[in-house]
Amino acid sequence: MASDLTDPITPIGVFDAPFDSALSERYLVYALSTITARSLPDVRDGLKPVHRRLLWAMRLLKLDPASGYKKCARVVGDVIGKYHPHGDQSVYDAMVRLAQDFALRYPLVDGQGNFGNIDGDNAAAYRYTEARLTQVAIDLMAGLDEDATDFRPTYNGEEQEPELFPGMFPNLLANGASGIAVGMATSVPPHNAAELFDAAIVLVDQPEADDAAVLAHVRGPDFPTGGIVVDPPAAIREAYATGRGGFRVRARHEIEREKGGGWQIVVTQIPYGVQKGKLIEQIAALINDRKLPILTDVRDESDAEIRIVLEPRSRTVDAGVLMDGLFRLTDLETRVPLNLNVLDKDRTPRVMSLREALKAWVDHQFVVLRRRSEHRLAKIADRIELLDGYLAAYLNLDRVIAIIRTEDEPKPVLIAEFDLTDRQAEAILNMRLRSLRKLEEMEIRGERSKLEKEQADLTLLLSSEARQRTRMKRDLTKMRDRYGSETTLGRRRTTIEEAAPAREIPAEAMIEREPLTVILSQRGWVRALRGHVDLASADTARFKEGDGPAFAFHGHTTDKLLLTTDGGRFYTLGADKLPGGRGFGEPVRAMIDLDGDARIVGLWRAASSDRLLLAATDGRGFAVRVADVLAETRKGKQVMSPRPGAKLKVVRPIGAQDDYVASIGDNRKLVLFPLSELAEMARGQGVQLQRFRDGGLSDARTLRFADGLHWTMGGETGRMRTESDLSPWRAARGAAGRMPPNGFPRDNRF
Repeated sequence: MASDLTDPITPIGVFDAPFDSALSERYLVYALSTITARSLPDVRDGLKPVHRRLLWAMRLLKLDPASGYKKCARVVGDVIGKYHPHGDQSVYDAMVRLAQDFALRYPLVDGQGNFGNIDGDNAAAYRYTEARLTQVAIDLMAGLDEDATDFRPTYNGEEQEPELFPGMFPNLLANGASGIAVGMATSVPPHNAAELFDAAIVLVDQPEADDAAVLAHVRGPDFPTGGIVVDPPAAIREAYATGRGGFRVRARHEIEREKGGGWQIVVTQIPYGVQKGKLIEQIAALINDRKLPILTDVRDESDAEIRIVLEPRSRTVDAGVLMDGLFRLTDLETRVPLNLNVLDKDRTPRVMSLREALKAWVDHQFVVLRRRSEHRLAKIADRIELLDGYLAAYLNLDRVIAIIRTEDEPKPVLIAEFDLTDRQAEAILNMRLRSLRKLEEMEIRGERSKLEKEQADLTLLLSSEARQRTRMKRDLTKMRDRYGSETTLGRRRTTIEEAAPAREIPAEAMIEREPLTVILSQRGWVRALRGHVDLASADTARFKEGDGPAFAFHGHTTDKLLLTTDGGRFYTLGADKLPGGRGFGEPVRAMIDLDGDARIVGLWRAASSDRLLLAATDGRGFAVRVADVLAETRKGKQVMSPRPGAKLKVVRPIGAQDDYVASIGDNRKLVLFPLSELAEMARGQGVQLQRFRDGGLSDARTLRFADGLHWTMGGETGRMRTESDLSPWRAARGAAGRMPPNGFPRDNRF
């Protein structure tokens, strides 16, 4: 015994294996299980196992549309107890989705109670809700009692469940599907059933028809929540031909006019899959964050129908600009993906085109038609066998009764005497006496004749593909009439209308255009008065003690303002963001990162000119485009880099007709040279405009040489003086110049 205890023990069932191969094998089993038995729908009935088991359990509970409702808890209990051993909440969630008319184009479950809503609210617990099947579900399951599909044992072997549903309803494409498996996913948008039936009839007649023949009937998705598909036809065709792509879906809206010229936008349909509550929160956040200033309010006035009211800031707002902004910034426009990745008839996942998916469903319907016909033939043969037995009993009724009364084992005697089969003899023995009065020869022969005719028709049907196609077209036409566009359920809800992508709306378009008067003081206090106020009025002349005016001009709230410092840095201000005209305004340093020793040398509207003339105190300068000096940040943009000791002194717009540059120095020397000699740069020090022996640049500007030079004479008269002949001062760029005309201002400023 002691020696036995010391012998090495080899555990039963334990063996060595490489970890990577063992892991990969087990993960592959898990992945295949997830793909084929959980996440991807079958192309033939468009269902995943959990949905199929839910509907099958409800059918066994006899929850047809004409019966009463039963508690969802009962249905969920049967499903997880008999067919689907998973969590009850996941099963109930799947059942809830089948009942939501905003999630499924053709709901398969008729729910009673709170099954959630488009706002995003959850359904009530399954102990409170009730359900039954819809007619669509009945159509989808038609043929289950006629051997139209195979059955398999449930997970514990106690029950049977169908492998798929044979009914003539194209559920995959009509209701769509979505799911994420391992390494692959599927996303199929819903479509209009009537259009699918029309396309299916084409494929019955022309099995080799191309994508164009199918798309002649299927125009695009048909979402339960409506909306508008705005993709071009070429993009839709490409998506359906490859089975991959997507669709841009927009909300449906209309403009309601009010008395007095006001208006508001009313959204009546929202894109598929968008929760209305979250959508309104998105829009409200845009208003609160002032990301869409032309929108002032959003209200939810929905009841059974969706009604979202959008109020513009004023009646002058462009409705198209407002909606483009909302389409870009909110889920009023979404992209619904298309990834037609499904399980084919061999349970193999692959991406199909729309034509391939519909063709696979049509082929499945031919299989169902043949199986149902064969099942009916077997039933007819069984019934004819029994009718022959009944006829033999009727013709020999007295003898049959005598055998039954006198024989201990009447069945063998009946079989031997009347040449009956075991089933016929058993049927005769099981008849009730009250049934004897019904055994009239004419009725038996009439029923048998009808069955023989049906048997012959079915035999011909099974032997002729042409007859099968004719029968299939007739059945499809009958279903198309049930779900036709003239019915409430079948009417198309989504419009296909090509539209350009939402425009990139410039910031100024988001601002209501109103007149302003902009005032900047010498100490850098800025304000904007509403309206175009007289620049000489008392309102514009109000400043803090010791301060005074520096710049004042008229503009609009949509203007971009350019502010320049003597260091050559440019800053961009939004006119709509300037402080109001009450008081003295606010320091402009609070709006931009201005250096402490920087002096402001210019403030003007960016749109006043396309180009600017920049000149420094040392006489160097250049032309720059306004687009190159606009800055997006508070730090601004360094445009001119003056040499040491120099400062940017002049910033003036260049007129469209100007052809010469005039420059005057502190030494009162004036020079004019062609504008073409002035360099145009995006940044830098520039070129020499004028040379000085002493002092520096006083002022510079551009002008039209033919118009001469104009300046204001001193005094209060405001008279203008013009020097028409400028030839004496015309020279090459960089010249020293000569004394200006008589009467030119003593401050050497133009």
